Amino acid sequence: MAVLLPSEKTELILRKSMSKKDKVEELDELVSEPTENIDDQEQFDEQEGTSKGLTAEEELSEELAREKDKFLRLFAEFENYKRRTSKERMELFKTAGQEIMISLLPVLDDFDRALKELDKADDDELLKGVQLIRGKFKETLNSKGLQEVSVEQGDAFDAEIHEAITQIPAPNKKLKGKIIDVIEKGYRLGDKIIRHPKVVVGN
Repeated sequence: MAVLLPSEKTELILRKSMSKKDKVEELDELVSEPTENIDDQEQFDEQEGTSKGLTAEEELSEELAREKDKFLRLFAEFENYKRRTSKERMELFKTAGQEIMISLLPVLDDFDRALKELDKADDDELLKGVQLIRGKFKETLNSKGLQEVSVEQGDAFDAEIHEAITQIPAPNKKLKGKIIDVIEKGYRLGDKIIRHPKVVVGN
């Protein structure tokens, strides 16, 4: 067995000590490395999670925009449907009202003819009774929109309003092309003429 000198023993002890110290430092590095890697991984996951959250938010926003667009389209279609059905219902109501009014006009004409004949008679009480009935009947029709087309002798003839049933020589120059007589009254329902007044025109 070799005998070591004191100086050699000291150097060997220092080497062993340094070797242990290096090993300890290496172990510390190995232990610390996973911790750093874990921290880095957690930070990466957090960043990626944030990124995924933003993507999901964008997707939700796009989906919300699509659903909103669908809702607006459906709402617009429903509004168009409501307007269309409302218009059709109003037109149907007007048409039905117009047909009823046209069918009642001869009754109103009969009242007018009856009043003319009763005016020639001496029975004032009967005349007043018929006038009262005729007045109530006409008021009821007026409340539903029926109005008489105003026509008088001397008015200018308008083909869009009047219906000329015949022409006769004008009694004077002022009545040429003018209305001389009204044979049948005309009526309008609202803005629409449902029966044109029948007139005699001077030529």
